[in-house]
Amino acid sequence: MKSIPYGRQNIEKDDIDAVVKTLTADFLTQGPKVKEFEEKFAAYVGTKYSVAVNNATSGLHLAVLALGLKEGERVITTPITFAASANCIRYAGGEVWFADIDSDSYVLSLESTKKLIESKPKGFFKGIIPVDFAGLPVDLELFKKLADEHGLWIIEDACHAPGGYFTDSKGVKQMCGNGNYADIAVFSFHPVKHIACGEGGMVTTNSEELYKKLASLRTHGITKENMAENHGLWYYEMQELGFNYRLTDIQSALGITQLAKNKAGVARRNEIASAYKEAFKGIIKYQNLRQDVLNAHHLFVIEVDDRKGLYNYLREHNIFSQIHYIPVHTLPYYKKIGYNEANLDNSEHYYSKCISLPMYPSLKDEEQAFVIEKVLTYING
Repeated sequence: MKSIPYGRQNIEKDDIDAVVKTLTADFLTQGPKVKEFEEKFAAYVGTKYSVAVNNATSGLHLAVLALGLKEGERVITTPITFAASANCIRYAGGEVWFADIDSDSYVLSLESTKKLIESKPKGFFKGIIPVDFAGLPVDLELFKKLADEHGLWIIEDACHAPGGYFTDSKGVKQMCGNGNYADIAVFSFHPVKHIACGEGGMVTTNSEELYKKLASLRTHGITKENMAENHGLWYYEMQELGFNYRLTDIQSALGITQLAKNKAGVARRNEIASAYKEAFKGIIKYQNLRQDVLNAHHLFVIEVDDRKGLYNYLREHNIFSQIHYIPVHTLPYYKKIGYNEANLDNSEHYYSKCISLPMYPSLKDEEQAFVIEKVLTYING
C-alpha cells in the first residue's frame, strides 16, 4: 500500500486551468479574482461580507484588531486548537484565558466557559474565540446568549468547517461563518483544509463597519476613500497602521474552483466518517455530535489508550496519522508566561489519547479499509 497521509489537497485539471489562465491575465494580485472569490465565498456561507487574506492566522489577527482588542484585555479560547487561535490575542497584547473542552464533542465547553466568566467581575473578559474543531460546528446560538449577557464579542474560528452547519432553536440551519451568531468568522485555505489555495484565508462578517475595518487593516491602512486631501488620481492616504495581508489573484483563482467542489467534498468526508464510525462502534471512542449538525470533517479523531504505539504502528504500514492538538497551554511559550496553571482536565485527558486518521475526499475506499484493518489489528492485539 502506498503512503496514506492524514490529509491532503485534491488539485484537478480545472484548478490548474484556472491558475494558468490567471497567470496569463493582467493581474497576478490586487485584481478581479480576489473580489470574485470573496463574493462567491460570502454567498456560499450566507454572510454579507468576506475579506480574503494571505492566511487564517492573519485573518485572526485582523479580527481581534477590528474588534478593538487592546493590550492587557482578556479573551477566552480553547486549548485544543492550532496555536493561532490563541496567538492572535497575544499579537494584540491581550491575555489568553483557556476554558476546557467538552469530553465528547471536543469543542469548547459552554459550561466551562460560563463558569470561567462568572468567576470574574463583569467586564473582566472582552471576547470568546470558539473553534469548530475537526469540522464540528460549535452551537454559537448558546455562546452568543452567554456573550450578550456579559457584553462579549465572538470570533468563530471556522478554519476546519467550511460547509458545516448547526441547527438553532428555531430549526434554522446556521452555516459556519454566516455571522448570525458571531461578530466575525475566520477560515483557512491551507492544503490540508477543504479549500486549498497553497496558503490563504477568509474573514467573514455581517457588519459593514467591521468589514471596512478589516479591509483597511489588510492593506496597510491605505485608502482612496474619505481622504482629507486629494492631489490627483494617483493619490492615496494611509489612515491607520495596517498590514500586507493580501491574497493574490493566483490563489483566488484556485480558491474559486476549489470552493465549487466543497459541497461534494464535505459529502465525501461524511461518507468516510460514517465508514470509520461503523467499523469502530462500541470499540473505539470518536467525536460525538448532535443529529442536527453537519460536521465538515476536516479531521476524524479517535481516542486510544496506547496512542504512541498506534501512531508508530501505523507509520510502519505507511499510514501517516497526526495528533490534533498539543494543548496550547502546555506549549513552552504559554508555560513560560504562566498559562499552564489552568485546570483543563478534559483537554489534557483528550490529548493523552487522541489520534487523527486519514480524512480527505480523494481517500479511496480500499485505502480507508486498510487503515481500519490496521487500527483494529493493533487495538485487538
